[in-house]
Amino acid sequence: MAEQRYPEPTVGALIFNAQGQLFLMRSHKWRGKWVVPGGHIELGETMEQALRREIREETGLEIRDIEFLCFQEFIHDERFWRRRHFVFFDYACRTDSTEVVLNDEAQDYVWVDLDRISELPVEHYTAVAIDKYRERKS
Repeated sequence: MAEQRYPEPTVGALIFNAQGQLFLMRSHKWRGKWVVPGGHIELGETMEQALRREIREETGLEIRDIEFLCFQEFIHDERFWRRRHFVFFDYACRTDSTEVVLNDEAQDYVWVDLDRISELPVEHYTAVAIDKYRERKS
C-alpha cells in the first residue's frame, strides 16, 4: 500500500444482540486483541452506509438503531499491525441477526455481557468506546 498522505476516516460499532450482549471479534491486525468490526469510509459513502457495509462484510450481520458515540484519534499507534493515521467514528447499534459469518479480518468472535468485558483482552480504542457507551447509559 502507498504511503498514507492524509488521516483515514473509519467507522466502527458496538453491536448488541437481543439479549443485550456485545459482539467482539479477535483480529490479527490488532495483535490478537478483541475489537469491534469496522473500517474505512469509501468515497461517496455516508458514515452510516460505510458502517452497514463494513459490518456486513466482516460479520454478515445487519444492524439497526445506529447511534453515534464518539470519535477517537489514532496516530501511528503501535497497537495496530502497521503504521497508520486513523480518525475513528464509533457507534452503538443493535442487530436481530443471529448468524455470524466472519471474513479473513477476524479469527474468532464472541457475544459477551458488558459486565464480563474485563475478562477479555480488549483493544484500547474498543475499551474507550465501551466506556463512552457505559457513561451514556448510566
